[in-house]
Amino acid sequence: MALPTVALPGQLLGPATKYAPGPGTHIHDSNIYASIAGPVTSAPTPTPKPSTNPSTSKPTKPLPLLSISRKPSSSSAFAPDAGILGINSGGGSNILPEVDSEVLARVTRLGQRFATVEILVVGGEVTREGFQGVVRREDVRGTEKDKVKVEEVFRVGDLVRGVVISLGDQSNYYISTAQNEYGVVMATSAAGNQMYPISWKEFRDPKTGKNETRKVAKPL
Repeated sequence: MALPTVALPGQLLGPATKYAPGPGTHIHDSNIYASIAGPVTSAPTPTPKPSTNPSTSKPTKPLPLLSISRKPSSSSAFAPDAGILGINSGGGSNILPEVDSEVLARVTRLGQRFATVEILVVGGEVTREGFQGVVRREDVRGTEKDKVKVEEVFRVGDLVRGVVISLGDQSNYYISTAQNEYGVVMATSAAGNQMYPISWKEFRDPKTGKNETRKVAKPL
């Protein structure tokens, strides 16, 4: 699997047999996951000093080191708004969603007529705090809107790419996934495994081989 450019907390980055965990990551079940939100970097692991003991076995080739960090903002590193974790630690940006902003959001709740989401990334910038949004049934896709069943296109925990179409009320932003490039970009199966898309409406669990329905985003 290709490394993501930007990762969110809990996102799968790659197997521990292929990469070494660095700052901002952790290992679980022999896989490396993101611990914080931010850009993903891969760099050569520092080579240990060769041993002078001839009986020592030949060292293995070091694995690429995966790490995640937040780039500093234009403000001082000692500014009070650097985030509770500080600069370079996933504090995020003080940015608000606007109409036509492209966002990444995590599904938090499902209803019969809408899905509630938490907006985590706005225009490529990770936000310091999540914003609540709603994807209404009529905004899920551009055709056959009356046939959309929310529980068949989204699941709680899915990562969704969409666009803000309205600032809504004081508590929700209205988000659309109607265009082909919008929809679910990352999904976990009912068995708890990271899935991959196989069509515009299905993801597959690589371990169980089972398919699950989603409104799949077209890869960028």
